[in-house]
Amino acid sequence: MTAARTKPVVVGIDGSSSALDAARWAAAEAHRRGTWLRVVFADVFALGYVPNLPTMPVPETYANAMARQAEQWLHRAKQEAIAVAPGLEVRTFVGTGGAIPVLVAESRHAQLGVVGSSGLGGFTGLLVGSVAVALCAHGHCSVAVVRQPPTAGSDAPVVVGVDDSPDKDTVLKTAFAEAGMRGVALEAVHAWHTVGTEQAWYGFHSEGRGAAIQSEEERILAETLAGWSEKCPDVEVRRIVAHNKPARVLLDHAQHAQLVVVGSRGRGAFTGLVLGSTSQQLVQHAPCPLIVAR
Repeated sequence: MTAARTKPVVVGIDGSSSALDAARWAAAEAHRRGTWLRVVFADVFALGYVPNLPTMPVPETYANAMARQAEQWLHRAKQEAIAVAPGLEVRTFVGTGGAIPVLVAESRHAQLGVVGSSGLGGFTGLLVGSVAVALCAHGHCSVAVVRQPPTAGSDAPVVVGVDDSPDKDTVLKTAFAEAGMRGVALEAVHAWHTVGTEQAWYGFHSEGRGAAIQSEEERILAETLAGWSEKCPDVEVRRIVAHNKPARVLLDHAQHAQLVVVGSRGRGAFTGLVLGSTSQQLVQHAPCPLIVAR
């Protein structure tokens, strides 16, 4: 099967530097996956009116100017992608509507969606943009958020968060595949924590119960990973069990990683919750690219 017939990697752009970072990362990812890259711009002004203000038509001259600007942004993103992966097939597309509905629709036909952390108009230090959060929550495929250009070396590990949530097999499948494609180690991180007063904690540990729980959690993680290690024997797996909140542990290990993989739903997620709390925190704060697996 040719790359043109496989599902593409889709990256949303808007002319911002964050979007160009995402386009470059998406190009490398498409090349690793042996597929093509679809660069998408959402043109809300092509609707002919301002959303939520249907009585306010967009002046034709302004809509035309924005369409020309979009073509320039798409061309720039395409050139940046090709520079990263020469020979990669890159196609551009302008969707009509807001960024969230356009990219969610695109995700139905993609193997991976990619967005930057913030778009035009974003302030330095501002938490990750609403488009990235919405796509992670409602996308139909795995979604990568590129908060900043990767700083870790090409031999840095992939980090995956492991719990007993219903989607853990999807998360592990994605993580092993990403580590295998990169030829790097996979750090499988599992965290456990309890709630209590300082006095209760002292008694808990002095009685040896903390050590017993740690040992049991290590056993569970080893059993969870055993089958995957058999399926992917070329991937070195480093098992990490820590006593802390999951997001905090994952963020610590993300400091030296080239990619973090988490699930869209966490252990104990409430019915109707579209993105687990740990995933939410990683989307907002991860110092390296993050994939929310589906």
